[in-house]
Amino acid sequence: MTDLTTLKYSEEHEWVALDPSAGSGTQLATIGITDFAADALGDIVFVELPEVGTELTRGDVFGEAESTKSVSELYAPVSGTVVEINDAVVDDPASLNSAPFGDAWLIKVEVADGALDGLLDRDAYVAHTEA
Repeated sequence: MTDLTTLKYSEEHEWVALDPSAGSGTQLATIGITDFAADALGDIVFVELPEVGTELTRGDVFGEAESTKSVSELYAPVSGTVVEINDAVVDDPASLNSAPFGDAWLIKVEVADGALDGLLDRDAYVAHTEA
């Protein structure tokens, strides 16, 4: 499981982790949904993700997660280019319920320095979900 205090969060319940081995300039960001989002959705049965090469703009819809209760859009917490999707999550959407901070990441995006500016730290995100 990922150290949740090192992640950044969007108000739309996505998390972002930068690859610590990346240098300056372009970096690799892994994006997933939070446990709060997974719990709110309930049993997730379908996930739609963008194609590799898709250009994302922060705040735009990049996919959706469908549960037995509802359909929720996924919002890009950063701008950049999709370089990898997690096919395992597409094949087994329920993994988002069991491991939202582990193996059930959604996409990897190539981002520029400063991509995480304006996102929440863990304490601010927890406060946001309790509001």
